[in-house]
Amino acid sequence: MDILAANNSPIMPKTSPTIPEPTQTLDITHEVCPMTFVRTRLALDRLAAGQLLLVLLRGEEPRVNVPRSALALGHQVVSQEDGADGLTRLLLRRG
Repeated sequence: MDILAANNSPIMPKTSPTIPEPTQTLDITHEVCPMTFVRTRLALDRLAAGQLLLVLLRGEEPRVNVPRSALALGHQVVSQEDGADGLTRLLLRRG
């Protein structure tokens, strides 16, 4: 049963969905393209299918390009959180 607000629109749950624990974390905050995805791809290649990689990155170009490139190679973007400090936390599942 959906919970509806007074205007009959669904109310979003107050708790966020649980984000699974990553198998590995990769910090590429000091890398620049194309090395941001090169390092991400190497890390994904070392994981088994279904395992999770948490990528910490900074900057607009890798924030757009790393998830797009991962999707193009058959991996899944589980979540992407952009922090106020400019740090992006990207959780990828190896395909």
